[in-house]
Amino acid sequence: MQARIIMLVDLDYFYAQCEEKRNPSLQGKPVVVCVYSGRTEDSGAVSTANYIARRYGVKSGIPISLAKKKLKDIDSVFLPVDHEFYREVSEKVMEILRSHADEFEQVGIDEAYMDVTQGTRGSYEEAKELAARIKKDVWTQQKLTCSIGVGPNKLVAKIAADIQKPDGLTLIEAGEVGRFLSPLPVSRLVGVGRKTEKKMETLGIRTVGDLARFDVQRLVEVFGRKLGTYFHNASLGIDDEPVQERGEAESLSRISTLKENTRELAVILEEAEKLCDEVYARLLRRGLSFRSVSILVVATDLSVYSRSKTIENPTKELEVFKKTVRELFAKFLSESDVEARRVGVKVSNLAKEEEKQKQLTNFFG
Repeated sequence: MQARIIMLVDLDYFYAQCEEKRNPSLQGKPVVVCVYSGRTEDSGAVSTANYIARRYGVKSGIPISLAKKKLKDIDSVFLPVDHEFYREVSEKVMEILRSHADEFEQVGIDEAYMDVTQGTRGSYEEAKELAARIKKDVWTQQKLTCSIGVGPNKLVAKIAADIQKPDGLTLIEAGEVGRFLSPLPVSRLVGVGRKTEKKMETLGIRTVGDLARFDVQRLVEVFGRKLGTYFHNASLGIDDEPVQERGEAESLSRISTLKENTRELAVILEEAEKLCDEVYARLLRRGLSFRSVSILVVATDLSVYSRSKTIENPTKELEVFKKTVRELFAKFLSESDVEARRVGVKVSNLAKEEEKQKQLTNFFG
């Protein structure tokens, strides 16, 4: 079996970086993105902070009031989370990454694994060039930096991505895994939280190297068969888990802000049809057909409305998609007096082409 080359792409301080992208005047200042509880002006917690704010001790999970104390007399910016905007940016970045991957697995709004074995012909030199190209594409197209770890499996790629942040690129070839992992604290391994770390400390295990040398039977006694075996394998850099989509995508969508608030069907459709083209291009790339079409309208007061239609048979016809979108927007506007601020389109009930063929075979079989 050909040795694998896996990448983990991690978008740096994602929420705060999205805010810097949206408003470049924030760059150079501490930026803190918060989840406000609404009880008082400062009640709630920090969701994320950029690296400038982190230098002052501001980190995820601390109270907003404490973050403000740490940044007292500093020209800093506190913002509420905007999940919709971050999802929109994430979607665009993930499409860039998908276009470079043999196999792709998104594991969070700001993180994805890529199997690039075939595309790089198993060459770490080519993998390094590809990683640099990905970083350049993400920056050029979305003005975001990311950190990339490259290794022989997901476990090593994940740890490597955390080594140089922000805007890092760390490549660990198969023969370097032991040397790379050995001096790291055990807390670097996925699954080793504070409690587990303390338990390991009582066993004299502080580094991944200590864990690798520790008797596997004793690990199983202390942590159980499944965890004990996992810790042993992880300490040796062994991980056979494949990179794969977590279930086929349930839907594909795009949303955008109109140049001005409007109820004009022609203006809305002009934007919506562009979004249809973008979603359709992604459908084609992934060999998917659809049965359901939805539209989304965000009103001027930020209330959200959606309408959907499901057709009888799966299709991959662009004109069916656009015609359904036109009908749904026309019907929505005729039934409401809402003025649109943002509009979106979505396809769902997705199926791979081979699944359609199976359905036909079963029906006639």
